[in-house]
Amino acid sequence: MILPIIIYGKSILNNSILRKKCVNISNSFPKLNLLISNMFDTMYNVKGIGLAAPQIGKNIKLFIVDMLYVLKHNQLSYSNYNNYKKVFINAKIIKSFGKTVVFKEGCLSIPNIIELVKRKSHILIRYYDEYWNIHTEILNGLQARIVQHEYDHIDGKLFIDRLSTFKKKNIYKKLFI
Repeated sequence: MILPIIIYGKSILNNSILRKKCVNISNSFPKLNLLISNMFDTMYNVKGIGLAAPQIGKNIKLFIVDMLYVLKHNQLSYSNYNNYKKVFINAKIIKSFGKTVVFKEGCLSIPNIIELVKRKSHILIRYYDEYWNIHTEILNGLQARIVQHEYDHIDGKLFIDRLSTFKKKNIYKKLFI
């Protein structure tokens, strides 16, 4: 089932959920598998590569990624990116490291805005998958960038928070006026 995506700037209520730090969930969270399935349906419907629970109005530490769309539409064929489809529950970035890399980012909750964002090239992350197996992994490149973007959502942050004051002011004018 396709769920509505919360758009930043449309109402104070919507902005509030996107700005809250999310809470951990347990393996008894009701209908979690259905929620995850619906999140993938929603993300695919808008041709996204990641979606976090706050973007659909849930204040929980859950996000999903699937790089297939970006690979297919950008003709990338990095073998380590193929089939990079994951569910992240109660994720915690333990460490960000490596070079600072600038790359274009957009967001399903902030449509039609694409900006250059600085992020570290590598992260060490710990999370549960949809089967409640715990993972600790080092991610790099595009995987690290996408996961950092989605992780920001469960921490109450948006990619526009990482921009200069000047760029933020211009974006806020577009979003709120």
